[in-house]
Amino acid sequence: MDRTNIPQHIAIIMDGNGRWAKKRGLPRIMGHQQGAEALRAALKTSAELGVKYLTVYAFSTENWGRPQEEVDFLMGLFSQTIDREINELMKNEVRIKFLGRLGQFSEILQKKMNAAMAQTQNNGRITLCVMVNYGGRAEIVDAVKKIQGSKEEINEENFKNYLYTKGIPDPDLLIRTASELRISNFLLWQIAYAEIYVTDALWPDFRRGQLIAAIEDYQKRERRFGKLA
Repeated sequence: MDRTNIPQHIAIIMDGNGRWAKKRGLPRIMGHQQGAEALRAALKTSAELGVKYLTVYAFSTENWGRPQEEVDFLMGLFSQTIDREINELMKNEVRIKFLGRLGQFSEILQKKMNAAMAQTQNNGRITLCVMVNYGGRAEIVDAVKKIQGSKEEINEENFKNYLYTKGIPDPDLLIRTASELRISNFLLWQIAYAEIYVTDALWPDFRRGQLIAAIEDYQKRERRFGKLA
């Protein structure tokens, strides 16, 4: 692997938790628990390789439509993970950002998210963006609402400043696990020129080797951004 050509920003659609559990005759919540372990491994590997931003799709605006028991479990998992991981994030110089329509979460969970963001805001090794209650269309709609009434000329460059990801470079590499060939309403504006990599691995099985394979595949691509080589 070429250590001089590491993508600055990797985005991941973490898919396959439920299928991973079903294959093993386990409840879906066990897949989500193992998925949290996979995220920990991906963050560690990304930081070691010099990736500066890791963005993961943790909970979409559509996920509220899942069974209430599963939604409740995920809310508890988010809360527990923040409590459990905050010291490691500080130790490893990780800045965390929760991005999406956060106002729909419980006040307790919102406070934990905001506290974690405040505590880690000066960490500079890598930024972990956790997209929660997130949808790409919702983000664009929210950006347009913010722009209404603005006197500045609207163009692609300043439109980015109204997105949840303000100040964060667009992803270089988008990874989707579990073989699915769709974007699923994720970062619709930001991934316009991201390289896309799809793997058969279910998210709970995604570890260091799979991430390195994705980066190596990325390094073989010629990124032209609509221009000639």
